[in-house]
Amino acid sequence: MKNLSARELCIKGLLIALVAVSTMVISVPVAATNGYIHLGDSVILISSIFFGWEYGLIAGGVGSMMADLLSGYAHWAPFTLVIKAIMGLIIGKMANYDGVKGNFFSARNVIAALAGIVWMIFGYLVGGTILEGSFTVALTSIPSNIVQGVGGFVIYMVIGAALNKAKIYKLLPVK
Repeated sequence: MKNLSARELCIKGLLIALVAVSTMVISVPVAATNGYIHLGDSVILISSIFFGWEYGLIAGGVGSMMADLLSGYAHWAPFTLVIKAIMGLIIGKMANYDGVKGNFFSARNVIAALAGIVWMIFGYLVGGTILEGSFTVALTSIPSNIVQGVGGFVIYMVIGAALNKAKIYKLLPVK
């Protein structure tokens, strides 16, 4: 296990908090699925593409799980930890961001983001099937998870473009 620098530890902690807060602050409950639509996925996308898979994995998994625990969805917390951690891993491993070359809007990064969103939708389908005991009931979560993923993607594109223009890459840890 590598030793984390104070900078890496602070960045990971801040990203975890950003995911948790962005998930909890603006959330729309979906009665049919006992879940909610939120903006936390945009922070997972940003974390994974700008900072890399380790940051996306930690921020996505722990931040989203903390939001579930603090928002009354503790029964989802173990599933969310795994689903969102793998989402961050997939995005971070597939993406190739190097702000110096200005490739934020590369096809590879967009495909990585979409792959992470598809994984999230599938992961919650599996989690819902286990929690509800019914694949058919879990299928009803797909539309709200698509809305959540698309919303997160749009916000990621807007905020990500601004961060890219602000040359955030000068502050990022080396991947």
